[in-house]
Amino acid sequence: MRRRGRSKARRRSFVWLRRIALVVVIAGLMPIAVTLLYMPSAIHPISTLMMKDLATFSGYDRRWTPIDQIGDRLKHSVVMSEDGQFCSHRGIDLGEFRALFDDFLAGEATRGGSTITMQTVKNLYLWHGRSYIRKAIELPYAVYLDLVMPKRRIMEIYLNIAEWGPGIYGAEAAAQHHFGKSSRDLTARQAALLAVTLPSPLTRTPASPGPGLNRLAATIERRANHAGDYVRCLR
Repeated sequence: MRRRGRSKARRRSFVWLRRIALVVVIAGLMPIAVTLLYMPSAIHPISTLMMKDLATFSGYDRRWTPIDQIGDRLKHSVVMSEDGQFCSHRGIDLGEFRALFDDFLAGEATRGGSTITMQTVKNLYLWHGRSYIRKAIELPYAVYLDLVMPKRRIMEIYLNIAEWGPGIYGAEAAAQHHFGKSSRDLTARQAALLAVTLPSPLTRTPASPGPGLNRLAATIERRANHAGDYVRCLR
């Protein structure tokens, strides 16, 4: 009787493990399928943070804007601030990734290191906060996203789902909220200030920057003014 009981318990455990594995596989494949649904420009994806705001009845401000209607100054500033190799890498900046991996092996504090493609994957499908597990999941999804989706579409989605403050998502809502104007009408400095806000949108205020944020913005403004081939894929 004891052997039968143990055998039944093992079978039940196996059934539950198989179910859990199936759920994990389905969850892993969902972003691959959903990415294909996000290919058409008529589809306006929302981020996991926006989903959370909806679920908690917090609400948010997002004004979807086609990439051609987002100001070049802001697009160029975001590329030069967040991912200067966006137009040339295949979802992962291998040079930056090697440097981050070396820092990790050496036990040193790591930088962000995420490409715009990786940030788009995180915003669309994953959770926020620092996590090596999440970073490992981001990598194959970023390669896949870059493989199947044009760079302009990746940037269009990113600029419309990136967080720019509590409940503020996307370039147009950010420009209106912080500067009271459309993203097309931003000055070079205002565009740079919005770009350098992205790494920490809950603690940085582009409309009233401190000396440190102003210094960062000045650097990005200079780089954006000479972006050249760095932004060729957005033309």
